[in-house]
Order: sequence, then structure tokens, then C-alpha cells
Amino acid sequence: MSDSSSQSPPDVSTVKVRRPLIALTWLWVGAPLAYGLYELIRKATQLFTG
Repeated sequence: MSDSSSQSPPDVSTVKVRRPLIALTWLWVGAPLAYGLYELIRKATQLFTG
């Protein structure tokens, strides 16, 4: 079987350092996605309501 000591959990300080990076990455992807969905809904309503 595999050695479980090689799969130790990440250090707490490493997780705290990466947390802002993860948040920034979500914003980097989420903001354009949210804007694109907003524009899609806005244009679809214009298309179907006239």
C-alpha cells in the first residue's frame, strides 16, 4: 500500500498565505462571468420582449 506520511496535510501558514490568492483568482474569473451573464440576460430580454 502507499505510505501515508507522504500525503501530509498542508501547513497552516501556507494555507493562510494562499487564501488571498484564491480569493483574487475567484474574482479574476467570477467578475467577467457575472458581467457576461448580466449582459446575456439583458439582451435576451430585449430580444424576446421587443
